[in-house]
Amino acid sequence: MAEPSIVVRGLKKSYGSGSSAVPVLRGVDMTVQPGEFVAVLGPSGSGKSTLLNMLGLMDRPDEGTLKLGGADAASLDDDARARLRNERLGFVFQFDSLLPEFTILENVLMPARIAAARGIAAEPFPAAEKRALELLESLGIAKLRDRFPAQTSGGERQRAAIARALANRPAVILADEPTGNLDRANGSKVFADLKRLAREHAVAIVLVTHDETEAKTAGRVLRMDDGLLR
Repeated sequence: MAEPSIVVRGLKKSYGSGSSAVPVLRGVDMTVQPGEFVAVLGPSGSGKSTLLNMLGLMDRPDEGTLKLGGADAASLDDDARARLRNERLGFVFQFDSLLPEFTILENVLMPARIAAARGIAAEPFPAAEKRALELLESLGIAKLRDRFPAQTSGGERQRAAIARALANRPAVILADEPTGNLDRANGSKVFADLKRLAREHAVAIVLVTHDETEAKTAGRVLRMDDGLLR
């Protein structure tokens, strides 16, 4: 049986110190299997974005364990965490976060360039470029490869962000309100593309949202309330 993509046990996080500390995560347990699509639904302030930061290795928990593909991420030093993030995680945010001075293709290739610069590239750069072009083609935006983000629409930029998230063959994609900045029609298309490509590439998705309609299309829905998943 395949190793779970994510295993979280007793994850706790507070901000502040002493009597002024505010608990945000109060003991989260979570397991996500390869290829599974999990939506975490909850209102603003419930702790879902903090959970995503923990899963994305952007912050460290105060207590608990976090394993990504069997690797104990909570115990790794910063360099090892950065390497694990580059190798196993892809990110899609509410805003596309494309770099405006680079073309669409250059933006999609950015994770591959970072991996190459750190000496941890999993494949030669020409192979990474071929994969990036295939991803753009599958998303219907290959013709935009040489355009800059400002020359494309919001929906097109978010599709480019999905291609970028998949560029390094991650095991997990973490998505933070990925359609929240789009109208309903474009949001539905982008969401369908994300779901389709993740399934085709056997990538687990953890998506956080407050949108009930969006969450219902996931394979499993978890609700976050007051720092706990229910």
